[in-house]
Amino acid sequence: VQLQAYGGGLVQAGGSLRLSCAASGRTFSSYFVGWFRQAPGKERELVGAISWSGSILYYTDSVKGRFTISRDNAKNTVYLQMNSLKPEDTAVYYCAAALTYGSTQRAYDYWGQGTQVTVSS
Repeated sequence: VQLQAYGGGLVQAGGSLRLSCAASGRTFSSYFVGWFRQAPGKERELVGAISWSGSILYYTDSVKGRFTISRDNAKNTVYLQMNSLKPEDTAVYYCAAALTYGSTQRAYDYWGQGTQVTVSS
């Protein structure tokens, strides 16, 4: 499975962005997908995760109510809709895929290249 994350950019606080994670490989629908982010000087953290069937498995507390993960298996794409963005959401965002769910980086076998999200105050 190859993943490509895109859709990042510069946005003002309170704005919205939608990230996409496009996958190649016909078995993508079998994978759990997680969105991670890494801010400068900080460890990479799991933002949210979605099962192969579309069930939401996890959102980190800081994004609950603001971010939404969804997937379209027919398009081999997973989305991260980010609303009410805050400066502290600034980070490089990565999508990753795994055959079994995990909350740490080590659980994920395939990674996209990352897309920068910058939220200005």
